[in-house]
Amino acid sequence: MEVLLDVAELPRSTFFYHQARLLAPDPQADLKAAITGIFKKSQARYGHRRVHTELVKQGWTIAKKTVLKLMRLLRLVCKVRRKNRYNSYRGEQGIVAPNLLKRQFEADAPNQKWVTDVTEFSVDDRKLYLSPVMDLFDRQIISYAIGTSPNLELANSSLRGAFATLEEGQKPLVHSDQGFQYQHTSWRLLLQNAGAVQSMSRKANCYDNAVIENFFGHLKEELFNRVRFLNTEALTAALHDYIHWYNTERISTKLRGLSPVQYRAKALVA
Repeated sequence: MEVLLDVAELPRSTFFYHQARLLAPDPQADLKAAITGIFKKSQARYGHRRVHTELVKQGWTIAKKTVLKLMRLLRLVCKVRRKNRYNSYRGEQGIVAPNLLKRQFEADAPNQKWVTDVTEFSVDDRKLYLSPVMDLFDRQIISYAIGTSPNLELANSSLRGAFATLEEGQKPLVHSDQGFQYQHTSWRLLLQNAGAVQSMSRKANCYDNAVIENFFGHLKEELFNRVRFLNTEALTAALHDYIHWYNTERISTKLRGLSPVQYRAKALVA
């Protein structure tokens, strides 16, 4: 060893210092285990901000930058979302409603403002479509429909399911894009019979319905882009599981680190 130290021109004290550091237990072992556990429980869907929120709930006092650094060290990577938007616009085939929402995406109580849209999935040579209705109060998916065609019944079915959750006197603003489903008489009659108010995004302006677009982005990156589905039946089952997880477990920084269901329950008790 003496010869090696002389060749390396390394003092004995320096060598034994670094050797002792390597043999010493990792002072951040428990923290790393907690981070890894949170990340795996989220099925690799959480980035450092949500992991940090969960750590704080567990009693850790730690900076977000430290969580980011440790996640990089542990190679726990949350993928960046990719944009791949389905467009249901087919020109003016009915009545186009004004943009009453005007990007005011906050609500003071449940069932004041809803947003909806349709997104498309490709599984081999087949298509699958999801039509959710989201409540802007807590970003909860209160109703949805899944089908192999983006037809009128798909959108109407999800809207009927949403109306079934309303309490007496609740008449939400329902916002969508200018897709043909939402211009159709059947959609407008459903709104009219429920006393709801229709609102539409301006033509070719996805930002007017940004919250539901954001949901689709998370859904595709956290579920669809991570798994190769063999058929539409498998994807349908996964969508059911994801939406349940999204509503009941997936925390949101906009909801004070709670899931939509947790946020609503806490708000209604207060």
